[in-house]
Amino acid sequence: MTRLILATRNTGKISELRAILADAGLTHELVGADAYPDVPDVRETGVTFAENALLKAHTLARATGLPAVADDSGLCVDVLGGAPGIFSARWAGRHGDDKANLDLLLAQLADIDDDRHRTAHFTCAAALALPDGRERVVEGRLRGVLRHEPTGSNGFGYDPVLQPLGETRTCAELTPAEKNAISHRGEAFRALVPVVRELLD
Repeated sequence: MTRLILATRNTGKISELRAILADAGLTHELVGADAYPDVPDVRETGVTFAENALLKAHTLARATGLPAVADDSGLCVDVLGGAPGIFSARWAGRHGDDKANLDLLLAQLADIDDDRHRTAHFTCAAALALPDGRERVVEGRLRGVLRHEPTGSNGFGYDPVLQPLGETRTCAELTPAEKNAISHRGEAFRALVPVVRELLD
């Protein structure tokens, strides 16, 4: 059995990828970065989601000698030219301040009433890197429209304002299972399955 390491300490993300691999009949042992506490965190210095995901995956693969998966994701607002994009987690200036990021985004869109100009999507790039340097990147997207006010208490980040296409609820009003079924990360992780099968089986 090949051990595969995911560049995260988020147990929910590990469980999600583990379930996707199992559903596909892949028996690889998946562990998170906590299994290797000496591996340092990686600064995300890339200019795209794919670059950041590859940076993290290659760093982890080199440090552990194992195949490594990493992802990077964010919100891309069409009328803002794709921003906040890779800066989604620190849009308001401080990393991980969800409320400040959300407040700033809504302020920037405050005078835009037409839903045709409030379109946006979550993007996730997922990368697999092997210790020998081989790599693959796949992407997933969740398209929607941005609400004027946050609604719902599930999820995190910009979930309370993105209403997926075909939905009447925001991502934060969906159950975790409903969101995973359509999420950008779920789509990207599912797209990794044939990559894992090609490179690791």
